[in-house]
Amino acid sequence: MSLKIHIDDSAPPYEQVRAQISEQARAGALPTGYRLPTVRGLAESLGLAVNTVAKAYRALEADGVIETRGRNGTYIAAPAATREASTAAQTYAERARRLGLDHDTALATVRDALRAAYGTD
Repeated sequence: MSLKIHIDDSAPPYEQVRAQISEQARAGALPTGYRLPTVRGLAESLGLAVNTVAKAYRALEADGVIETRGRNGTYIAAPAATREASTAAQTYAERARRLGLDHDTALATVRDALRAAYGTD
């Protein structure tokens, strides 16, 4: 991860941190699951106050760019569409099991639905 803070920039430092991490995540330079430095560690490496980096991390978390896993650290989150699809897939899997479908039938049903939705053979 490479961040540069420009003191003479009109954007406040926390916004520069937020924007740069967000852009690097969007571009794939910071992949899903990438562990970010601690707030204290990043603040020290950038020469910023801890509260400045904490504010950036809070904004990134509110935007869904990062997720904090308590003492386990802070990570780049999966894109919103991926999270939503994962939730839908989990709901389908649970429903298919409750309906008594075996694994192969449930999977075939999904394949059929994807073929229909994407117009593929």
